[in-house]
Formats: sequence, C-alpha cells, structure tokens
Amino acid sequence: MPSGNTMLTSDTDTIALQRFLVIQTASIGDVILATAVIEKLHNHFPGAAIDFMTKKGNEALFAGHPFLNKLLLWDKSKHKYRNLLHLLKEVRSTRYDYLINLQRFAATGLFTVLSKAEYTSGFDKNPFSHRFTYRAVHRISAEDNIHEIQRNQALISPFTDDMPARPRLYPTADDFKAFDSFKTKAYLCIAPASLWFTKQLPERQWISLIRAIPPEFRVMLLGSQQDHGLSERIMKESGSERCMNLAGRLSLLQSAALMQDAVMNYVNDSSPMHLASAVNARTTAVFCSTVPQFGFGPLSDHAVVVESTEKLTCRPCGLHGHQECPEIHFKCATTITTQQLLATLKYE
Repeated sequence: MPSGNTMLTSDTDTIALQRFLVIQTASIGDVILATAVIEKLHNHFPGAAIDFMTKKGNEALFAGHPFLNKLLLWDKSKHKYRNLLHLLKEVRSTRYDYLINLQRFAATGLFTVLSKAEYTSGFDKNPFSHRFTYRAVHRISAEDNIHEIQRNQALISPFTDDMPARPRLYPTADDFKAFDSFKTKAYLCIAPASLWFTKQLPERQWISLIRAIPPEFRVMLLGSQQDHGLSERIMKESGSERCMNLAGRLSLLQSAALMQDAVMNYVNDSSPMHLASAVNARTTAVFCSTVPQFGFGPLSDHAVVVESTEKLTCRPCGLHGHQECPEIHFKCATTITTQQLLATLKYE
C-alpha cells in the first residue's frame, strides 16, 4: 500500500500520513451516503488528510465537517469539462496516496486514471475501471438487498474491513439554535416532496396524515425553495394552525438539526431520508414505486419503512422514479393509508 509522509499519532510514535481523495459528484442523497466512507477512513486512519470532491452546490453539507481536510468542487453548470480539467491539475499536483471513486461514469473514471494517485479504486461498471488499481463489483437488485453504504465500503475494504460506517453530517451549534423558537413543544417533520412523481406520496395523503396527527404535536414542513408551493398547499388544505411551512427557509444542515430533535420525520425515498439517517433521526420512510431493497433505505436506529400492503406486480417499476405512473393507477402510493403512517408514531 502507499506509504506517504510521516506524522505523530496517538497510537504509535510514527505512522505514514496518508492522503485520500473520495469522489462523489452525484445527487445530494448519494453524497450524504458517501460520508460513510469519510467516517470509515477517519476511523482507520485518524491522522490522514481526507479530501472530498463533489459538485458545486453540495458544499453546504460539509460546513464545519471535522474530518475533512479539503473540499474540491466541480462546477457542472457551465464549462463543465474545462472545470474538471482545472480540478485534475490540482489533484495531480497533490499526488494522493489513495483515490476512491464512488461513481460509475466515464468522466470521473478518466479523471481517476489521470490523477497520478498511487492507488485508485472504483466500480467495475466504470468504463475506465480496467485501469484502476482495484475495482469492486457493482450490483443493484432487489433480490440482493445490498445497501449503498455496503457497495461503497467494498471500494475501501482492502485497506479497512468489510463493515461499513454510517453516513454522518455535522450540524453546528448555530444550526441547532437557528430555530429554537419553533421547538417549544414536541414536533414532527414532514418532507412531502421528491424530484420524481412516483417517489412522492400524493398531496391528499399528506393532508390526511396532518389532520390525523394528535393535537400535542407541531408539524414542520421541510424542503427546498422549489417545494414551497407544495408545502403551502398542504398546510392550507390541512386546516391545521400547528403547521409551519419551512420549505426553502432552512439550509441542509439546519434541516438535519431540526430533524434530529423531531419526534418523527416523515419522508419519501428522497434526500431528506438520507439527511435523517446522517443525524440518526427517527424516520418513517415512505416507498411508493421504488423499494428499500435496492439499497437506499433509511439507516437510523429508529426507522420504519411504510409501503403499500397490496401485492402489485408492477412494483418496483424501476430503480429510479418516473414523472408519471407507467400503469396510470399509481396504486403503489394511493393504497398507502393514513393509519399506516400514523402507527409509526408509536414506534420505539
């Protein structure tokens, strides 16, 4: 294995200082799950310099992260490949001991090959994987039921072990204090939106849930600015004065901090579910067209998956969501009942 330079540690008089670069430039959920690799590397190499490369726009997730040495941002919005080339020059000059590429796409595959890292690791589905030092089999199927953190762990298992860490984010004290005034009574969080129609529980079912929630609980509606309109409609239609529409008002880490202290967090198969996992928050994860067996289910100690109890031959209809139900009826969502959702409040 690469040796690197030398530094003092608490374990021995000297140990090789390793330089790691982890690459994950996909969606927010994928990036959150990739933080499990950071946790594992820090546990095994506490004195190492761990850098992380992600796309510009995800940097808010890592504000104040205690184990990151440096964050490399790939701006994909304009001059995508020119920007990637600039990053490659920086990476080549750093000469990483280990580069771990969690993606399966050609751009980061070629980036990995050209990085001058001493040891490179990635998935066999990457078109350039034959040039990596080590490649792991990448497999997603409901039958295998392998979680994404296990798939990612396979890339670093040769120099750590086979047990994945959990993803983790680190909201600051200010993130927790930002909405203290909303925490004067017990509350629930609901993140009703998803980028994909078939991953999102319909509005009327969220409204029904809010109407059924016991009166002692306040309800916080979470999401991005794009979700504000949906949350506003749900809040108004529910007729509940206990609701607060916080969509678009919180940073990602503020949302995570609010979720951590919630009695329960109701989420779709989407990024808020992974936010909850990263702070070990109580989670009710609603799966409509997709299934947790694909490997993207909740990871909190107190997590419940809610899905249709009907045997639907069309479910799952794919790894990702769709903009409309391929079968039109959307029974994977519409047959989920308010009683199923409400029952998770008793989960211990």
